[in-house]
Amino acid sequence: MTLATLRDDGLSARIVLLKGVDERGFRFFTNYESDKGVQLVAHPRAALVFHWKTLRSGVQVRVEGAIAKLSAEESDAYFASRPRGSQIGAWASKQSQPLRDRDEFEARLAEFEQRFAGGPVPRPPHWGGFVLAPQRIEFWHGADFRLHERVLYRRDAQGWTKWLLYP
Repeated sequence: MTLATLRDDGLSARIVLLKGVDERGFRFFTNYESDKGVQLVAHPRAALVFHWKTLRSGVQVRVEGAIAKLSAEESDAYFASRPRGSQIGAWASKQSQPLRDRDEFEARLAEFEQRFAGGPVPRPPHWGGFVLAPQRIEFWHGADFRLHERVLYRRDAQGWTKWLLYP
């Protein structure tokens, strides 16, 4: 999914992996010290976009809402399910920070592999999950001549309201 966040000087977007959806919202995980992690903590609102170009004449789902960190227990559980290489990578990567050369990163990988040799890899304190609680969800279905179908759901204190939108 595409995740759009707010920076102090503008907007930023990137692709992230959706790891689950439940009654609270859409879950994903990252390094809290990465650009996106810092942006989400500083400005706890975000937008998601899912796009399937080849379905129908194109399908999009747009989601906007508030962001919150997942509990340490939820982050621990997901981290423990990841492959060991991904766990070591979470310790070794200073995500979004400048890297002199690949050798520097390879050395950090080796350092953490040695540090955790023979045992489980704990979740780094700088790594965990977020959940986006949807307040707006728009379903967009492509149509010929740009006469698309758009349906918007908005949540307020009374629940969800459905709106049709002009294409």
